[in-house]
Amino acid sequence: MTSVRVLVGTVAGAVLLPLLASPAHAESPAGPAVDLAGLRGVLRSALAQGAPGAMARVEDRGTVFGATAGVADRGTARAMGDADRFRIGSVTKTFTAVVLLQLVDEKKLKLDAPVDRYLPGLLPDDRITVRQVLGHRSGLYDYTNDMFARTVPGFEAVRKRVFTPEELVKLSLRKPRTNAPGAKYSYSNTNFVVAGMLVEKLTGNPVRTEYQNRIIEPLKLRDTLYVHPGTKIPGRFARGYLTPDQAGAPLVDATEQTVSWAQGAGALISSTRDLNTFLSALLQGRLTSAAQLAQMEKWLPAGTGQAYGLGLRRRDLSCGVSVYGHTGAVQGFYTYAFASKDGKRTLAAVANTSNNGTVLNTMLRTLDSAFCGKATKAPRDLMGKAPRGRAGGVARDAAPVERHEDMAPAVTPD
Repeated sequence: MTSVRVLVGTVAGAVLLPLLASPAHAESPAGPAVDLAGLRGVLRSALAQGAPGAMARVEDRGTVFGATAGVADRGTARAMGDADRFRIGSVTKTFTAVVLLQLVDEKKLKLDAPVDRYLPGLLPDDRITVRQVLGHRSGLYDYTNDMFARTVPGFEAVRKRVFTPEELVKLSLRKPRTNAPGAKYSYSNTNFVVAGMLVEKLTGNPVRTEYQNRIIEPLKLRDTLYVHPGTKIPGRFARGYLTPDQAGAPLVDATEQTVSWAQGAGALISSTRDLNTFLSALLQGRLTSAAQLAQMEKWLPAGTGQAYGLGLRRRDLSCGVSVYGHTGAVQGFYTYAFASKDGKRTLAAVANTSNNGTVLNTMLRTLDSAFCGKATKAPRDLMGKAPRGRAGGVARDAAPVERHEDMAPAVTPD
C-alpha cells in the first residue's frame, strides 16, 4: 500500500505539523473545504502510474494543507518532503512575464511595440509584438519539438550544453512560422527565450539578477534560484526522473542539467512554498500595477476550459471555479502552480517524473481537490474518452505523450 504523508499547519514560521488522523475534507477559512482525501488519492495514483514521488501544498489565508508521497531519491529511498526544491519548468514563464510587465510600468517597454524595436534584427517579421510573444501568438516555431523528438537521446545531447539565446532563436527560425503574428495561440518556448532577451537588453543585467531583485528578494523566496548554466540544484531537493520512450526501459535520472535549452522559458528552481507565495503576491497585485495585472489577465482561448493571457494561464475547473497560474514540464518534473482569482488560496504540486502523460493528467486533478473541495473524475479528452495512459510509467499503446514542455494526452499544451 502506498504511504501518503499528510501535513497541516500555519504559514507563520513556515511550520507544518503532521496530522496523524486527517479528515477527508479539511476546513478552510473561506470557500470549499480543501479535499485532503482527494489530494492523497491523486498522489497515490501518480505513484502507481510511474512517478517515484509526488507532493502538493495548499495555502489558504494562513493555513497550510499538504501531502507528500513516495521518494525524492530512488537511490537513497529518502521520502519526498515539503521542503524539497525542484525544477519548475514553464512556471518560469510567469516570472519572466512579471519582470517585463514591471518594465512596462517603468515606461521602458511597450507591449504593442514590435520586438525588433528593442532587439533589432532578431526576428524576421517586425509585426511581431511584445504582447504576442508573451501570449504565445507570435507564430514563432517551438524549437524543442525537434530537439526532443527522441526523449532521452535529445535530453542527453543538451544536458551539459550551454546555448546562447540567439542560438535558440536561430533554431526556431530554421522552420516556417506556425501562423501570422497575432493570428492565434500556439505555444512555443521560443517566445520566452525572446522574453528573456528583452529583459537583459532593457535592464543591462542577466535575467538571474532581475529575478532576484524584482521578485525573489522582495518576496523572501528562500528556495527560488536561477543557477544556469550550473547543473546542480543547491540544498535539499527532489531528484527528477525522465521516462524513456521505450516501453520497459528504466527511468533516467535527469536532475543535473544546465537547462540552457530553456533559460527564461523554463530554467528556474523553486519549492511548493515559494510558488504559492509568488502566485499569491502576483494575484493580489503586489508585483505589478493593477493596470499591468489586467494586461496579464486579458484572456484568449487556449484549449478546452483554458485561456492564456501574458505568461499566465486560466483553467476552468469542474466546479465552475477558475484558477490562475502555469504548469511546468522539464526533464524529470511535472509542476502545477495555480491560485484563486484573489490570490488567497494557492496550490503547488509536483511529481518527480516526466514524459509520462498519464502522470501529468493525473496531477491536474490536484486543482479540483484544492479549489473545488470534492473528489472528481479523471480528466477526459476532447472526444470524451478517458486518456490512454501508462502502467508503471511504461506506455501501454502508441498514444502520444509530452516530448518537451507541457504536452500530454488530453492536456492542451501550456
